[in-house]
Amino acid sequence: MNKLALIFCFLIFQAHSQTGISVSPPRIYFESKPGTSSTQKVTVTNVSAKNTLDLAVSLGDWEYDEKGENMMYPSGTLKNSCASWISVKNSDNYFSLAPGERKELEVTITPVKIANDTLPTHTAVLYVSQMNPVDDFDSKGANIKVSIRSGIKVFHTLSNSLTKKIEIEDLKFDQSTNNLNLKFKNQSQIWVDGKISTEIINIKTGKKVVLNDVVFYTLPGNLRKLSIPVTEALEKGSYNASVIIDYGDSSLLEMAELNFNYE
Repeated sequence: MNKLALIFCFLIFQAHSQTGISVSPPRIYFESKPGTSSTQKVTVTNVSAKNTLDLAVSLGDWEYDEKGENMMYPSGTLKNSCASWISVKNSDNYFSLAPGERKELEVTITPVKIANDTLPTHTAVLYVSQMNPVDDFDSKGANIKVSIRSGIKVFHTLSNSLTKKIEIEDLKFDQSTNNLNLKFKNQSQIWVDGKISTEIINIKTGKKVVLNDVVFYTLPGNLRKLSIPVTEALEKGSYNASVIIDYGDSSLLEMAELNFNYE
């Protein structure tokens, strides 16, 4: 019996090297005034080895949860939705791509002249969905039908000059999981992304442990809870952990320190 598997991705997915869609870029950013249209291009590529894909374009809403995972909703669900402002050419709503073929989509956003809210930033997601499922196999070798849906995140602001502000609210070490647990909030009126750098120093010996950087993305008002793994074994002793959130130039840094004992 064939099963239908819907695979959703924001980047590139390839199922057993038989079918897949690449979209580039995965995020597009607009700045325009009410009633003024702006257009950007997105490239869609059929990375399948042998399957022609019939594709359709649609729109939806999305937001992040506290862990930074994507939460998807129907178009027009969220108060910051700009899905109704977005359009593509009629000829681009439905199209087919042969194996290896690519197509440029022109994505146009036209904010309404009279705003329904006072929010300075809005978001939506543009889906490119496969309409003709193809035969494939799951990890156990069973026959399945695979259909791919890829999403491009759309961001819109009336002005990119809005002040960015990230504020750290809490930093703790959990020895049971060997994680540094960080909580911070995007206090801005615009999206903020960047990286988190962490160092741990043994106060007695001075030995330094540098943890892997963590990339993050946030929307206005987002509270983010991240667990940063301490991948190197620590000796018993007292430590100082410093966390730096870099979300722009040198003036846009947020830092927190924590002293803890490892037993």
